[in-house]
Amino acid sequence: MDLREKASQLPLLPGVYLYKDAHGDVIYVGKAKNLRARVRNYFADERLADSKTGTLMAEARDIEYILVDNNKEALALENNLIKQWKPRFNILLRDDKTYPYIKLTNEKYPRVYVTRRLLKDGASYYGPYFPGNLAHRLVSFIHRHFKIPSCKVDFTRTHTHPCLEFHIHRCLGPCVQGLTTDEQYAAAVRDVRMFLEGRLKDLAGGLERRMHLAAESTRFEEAAALRDLVSTVEEMEEKQKIAAAEGENIDIFGFYAEPPMVAANLFHLRNGRVVDRREYFWEDIFDFQPAEFFSSLLKQLYLDQQYIPSRIHVPVDFEDREVLEELLSEKRGRKVEIHTPQRGQKKALLGLVETNSKHAFHQRFRVMEPSQKVIQEGLQDALGLPELPKRIECFDISHIQGTDKVASMVVWENGRMKKADYRKFIIRTVIGNDDFASMREVVTRRYSRLQQENKPFPSLVLIDGGLGQLHAAVEALESIGIINQPVASIAKREEIIYVYGQESEPIQLDHHSPVLHLIQKVRDEAHRFAVTFHRTRRSAARLTSELELVEGIGEKTIAKLLREFGSLERVREASERELAKVIGQSAARRLKDYYNLQGTRELKVLN
Repeated sequence: MDLREKASQLPLLPGVYLYKDAHGDVIYVGKAKNLRARVRNYFADERLADSKTGTLMAEARDIEYILVDNNKEALALENNLIKQWKPRFNILLRDDKTYPYIKLTNEKYPRVYVTRRLLKDGASYYGPYFPGNLAHRLVSFIHRHFKIPSCKVDFTRTHTHPCLEFHIHRCLGPCVQGLTTDEQYAAAVRDVRMFLEGRLKDLAGGLERRMHLAAESTRFEEAAALRDLVSTVEEMEEKQKIAAAEGENIDIFGFYAEPPMVAANLFHLRNGRVVDRREYFWEDIFDFQPAEFFSSLLKQLYLDQQYIPSRIHVPVDFEDREVLEELLSEKRGRKVEIHTPQRGQKKALLGLVETNSKHAFHQRFRVMEPSQKVIQEGLQDALGLPELPKRIECFDISHIQGTDKVASMVVWENGRMKKADYRKFIIRTVIGNDDFASMREVVTRRYSRLQQENKPFPSLVLIDGGLGQLHAAVEALESIGIINQPVASIAKREEIIYVYGQESEPIQLDHHSPVLHLIQKVRDEAHRFAVTFHRTRRSAARLTSELELVEGIGEKTIAKLLREFGSLERVREASERELAKVIGQSAARRLKDYYNLQGTRELKVLN
């Protein structure tokens, strides 16, 4: 039975249809109120003349369908199947990165983290937050004022000493017995929960009561700290009231297209202000239809999102807008409207977003170099760093089957490689081929020294390697009492980035991304520096072992030859006159005589 005949037998009911190719792979997913009418439409002459539809039908060999009760269910199922199968004829959301949330864990001693993945693990999630670094600023506020940590310390066992976070008053110290009580910690967690839920008035009232109790009990230092916190919370409550009165929450989309390349921008307005912006790019939409494009984009963006704004503005209307509005309203619990502004301030904002989309298109596809600040902000957002990255220190290990083990550390600072701060390490304590142990040794040596010299730590420690090397570096840092230091690794070949604390959410940046290019540049420089040092060490070892056989050539002479010529091959090729300039005439003659004798012996063996 051919496809046309199969289409004529489809039911006159709502559902989802899947086109498959000769290999049985899903190449397109669509939805319809009436499956038979929609699918038969693909065989109309005007549709077959369309480049996208014509190519789809030329490759399609089978069609399957799934019936649902109504059009809303069809829309939701279509979105799920597109994300599951990623059919190449559908418009796919390339940057599927979710927004940052704050997670309050479900443990005896809960902790707070910034995360981009929502799990059914009993934890409480708050957000999303715009811009991305707001979540990190709020978590830092929680550390300072409520002393609930984000560390990875195992609270199920008792430790003998607290870490640095306790000593700088950013943690209550539940890891060490006697530093806090269960009641104190639970009270701090209740405060954090109220803070994250926006119940600032209740929080301020509770803090004020505790302040008076502390003052009556002559715990004046505690009362003063609570007084300052009450003042801060009340100030935040006033700002929240002002912001809520100023405007509504709207997401605004714009686009610029030169098919098959398309750029789209999404601006987030919260309380009447633009608080964040996101860019999306496609390189394979040959038949670009704006209505179909935004229908697909909005479904993929919002149907799986926890937070949905009250209004969404798009530059074009599309067929299933009303159904999507209804579905999003049900998901949100309040009305959601999707509009195409025609005039006034909202139309002007739409124009602004489209202007930014055009600029993003040219920056991406016309190979315009983005500014350094833009790249730094992109790196901060992609890796979830608590502050704008100003300095990156990157490590790599180099050896051949466990011999001549060395490591390198290169430094990127404020837009350029800082070669004056590069460091070389000879691995001293590791026997055999153990990259993880080597990484632990090097990281321990580097940051123990920074501790001793009381020097600032980098914005990011970058490791050339996968999860094993990442965890080895973190273990080394924790062994010397350093926690909450941003650490990431980049695995070769796949170019997947792992960030410590969110290893279950590996980051795979677009291959055009300037952020990825920066990380690759730093990683490749660390690798080059390590390999160069390793080769120099090997050459020095070979040179030393051979020249020690020459009578009258001592350690100082060998060191001079190594500094000047760098390798055994260059020493062998040097003339007696060139050697004499470095080590003197007598030593040069002895060395040349030795090599001439070696050459004569090799000829005799060959004959």
